[in-house]
Amino acid sequence: QVQLVESGGGLVQTGGSLGLSCAASGRIFSINTMTWYRQAPGKQRESVALITSAGSTHYADSVKGRFTISRDSAKNTVYLQMDNLKPEDTAVYYCNLLQRGVYSWGQGTQVTVSS
Repeated sequence: QVQLVESGGGLVQTGGSLGLSCAASGRIFSINTMTWYRQAPGKQRESVALITSAGSTHYADSVKGRFTISRDSAKNTVYLQMDNLKPEDTAVYYCNLLQRGVYSWGQGTQVTVSS
């Protein structure tokens, strides 16, 4: 069993910054991919950024240059630094862990960007 706990969401003005973190616990294998997803009201969940255990990253075009994903493998924690936030970034942000073909999800944390 894997548990993922996100933290760091909140309310911020346009142009502001927020940092999210996601701590994984349980049976964590050395090879895995951690991904931040988000889901806005009435929209499908979308991938925002991912990082592999080797450190490779990938970002959605909508957040490139503004968001930075990183991880501390020793702590099984992934981070998402979000800068220059826009109202369209408002969503519930979810942490996901993929390992050995199995997906695990966190409970989500709300990010609201006011205009």
